[in-house]
Amino acid sequence: MSKLQAAPGELEQVRAFVNTIDIEEGSEELATPEALGAWLGEHGLIETPAKVSQADLTRAREVREALRAVLLSHTTRSPAPASAYSALETTARRGRISLKFADDGGSALEPEAPGVDGSLGRLLAIVHSARADGTWPRLKACRDHGCEWAFYDHTKNRSGTWCNMAVCGNRAKARSYRARREQAAP
Repeated sequence: MSKLQAAPGELEQVRAFVNTIDIEEGSEELATPEALGAWLGEHGLIETPAKVSQADLTRAREVREALRAVLLSHTTRSPAPASAYSALETTARRGRISLKFADDGGSALEPEAPGVDGSLGRLLAIVHSARADGTWPRLKACRDHGCEWAFYDHTKNRSGTWCNMAVCGNRAKARSYRARREQAAP
């Protein structure tokens, strides 16, 4: 992982979760329920050892892809599919997210559900906090559909569209160049 891709604070956990599948290489970190439990445990989102079911794994992957759809909308500046937001809303309900107040007057959203539902709810609480502090729109997914790697846009004008300009950006430019040449050819 490049430090330029890393998201600030807890938002990095959301970026890492979305990147548990490498579309380009076809590798899946969340291949089994046990792998999901281990990943959530390593990121402090669930107590280990955790009992994780196949249904939990299916829901986690759905949440991951819903988040990816929203991150792609940040990149393309077009609305995410309603199904993505519906999946996230369902996850928030399952996680029983509630507002908690601290002694210092601060507040935060916290999941009350145990297990994977609470872990996924915690990721959505991080998303909510990132929306509030303005960092959420900078978390994007590479616009190369063969990649779609989540990255944090550190550009000054928030114009980043590829996870790596040297790889995905160059590929896109080469495809565009070839298409222009083919159109110009007699």
